[in-house]
Amino acid sequence: MTYPQLVERLSRQSVKKHFDAYEDVAWDAPEMRIDAADPRWELPADSPLGGTTWYRALPPGVRARLGLELLARSMKVGMQFENVLSRGLLTFAMERPNRSPEFRYALHEVIEESQHSLMFQEFVNRSGVDAPGIAGWRERASGRIVLLGKAFPELFFLFVLGGEDPIDHVQRTSLASGRELHPLVRRISQIHITEEARHLCFARQYLRERVPALSPLRRAILSVAAPTILHLMARMMLEPSPSVIRAFEIPEQVIDQAFRHNPRHRETIVQSLSKVRALCEELGLVTPRTRPLWRKLGIA
Repeated sequence: MTYPQLVERLSRQSVKKHFDAYEDVAWDAPEMRIDAADPRWELPADSPLGGTTWYRALPPGVRARLGLELLARSMKVGMQFENVLSRGLLTFAMERPNRSPEFRYALHEVIEESQHSLMFQEFVNRSGVDAPGIAGWRERASGRIVLLGKAFPELFFLFVLGGEDPIDHVQRTSLASGRELHPLVRRISQIHITEEARHLCFARQYLRERVPALSPLRRAILSVAAPTILHLMARMMLEPSPSVIRAFEIPEQVIDQAFRHNPRHRETIVQSLSKVRALCEELGLVTPRTRPLWRKLGIA
C-alpha cells in the first residue's frame, strides 16, 4: 500500500468508525457518577506513587481524592495537548496542495481530537477538581509548537508522538490490567485508544515518508530534538504536576522515591516510548553522537 493510499484509508475509517463525546458516553447514567471517596480512584500498589509507604499510610478517602486529582489533572493536560495538536494540524492542513489526501485526513483528526477534548474537559468539570493543567514555560512554548505544523512538520509530528504514545501506553495497560476501573474512565479510554490508533499510524507513516528526504541540517536538528522532546513529553504526561504536589503536601523524598529514582517508573517511561524510539532508530535519527543523550535522559 502506498502512502497516499494509506492516508485515504485512514480518512475512510474516520467516517466509518467515529465517536461523539456526548452520544457515546452515558454521562448521566447512575454508574457514571463521580464520587471523590470512591475507592476505585485509589492508585494501585504497583504504580510509582501508589506503591510508596507515604501513600499507603494515608486515610482511604484521601488516597481516593489524590487519585482523582491526578486523573483529572491528566485529563486537563490531555485536553491542552489536544488543543495544541489541533491548531498545529490546521496549520499543516492549510499548507497542503489541492487534491492532497493529507488535507482531508488532517481535518478528520482535528474533529476527533475536538471530541476527545470535550470528553476530557467534561470529566474535569464533573470531578469537582479545579485541575490547572500546564503552565509556565510549557504553556508559552505551545504557540511555537503550533507553528511547526507549517515550518517544520516533521518536528511537529515527532512532538505529537511524544505526547500520544505515553498516554496510549498507560491507557492500554490500565484496560488490560484486570483492575476494577470506574466505568467512566473505562469508556473514555476505549474511545480514545480506538481513534488514537489512526492518529499514531498517520504520524509514523508521515515521518517514514518525509524524514529520508530532509536536508542534512534538518535531519541533524531532528536527531538532537527527538530525545529531548520525548523525555519532556513523557514526564509531563506521566508525572504529577507541582500544583498537585503542593496541594497534598507530598514530601520531596516521596517524589524522589516514586519518580526520580524509581527504576520501575523509568522502565514505564522507556516502554511507553518504545514504538517512537524504534521509529527514530529506523529513520536513522539515533546516531553515535545522539545516543549518549538518549541514555542520559533515561529513555534508551
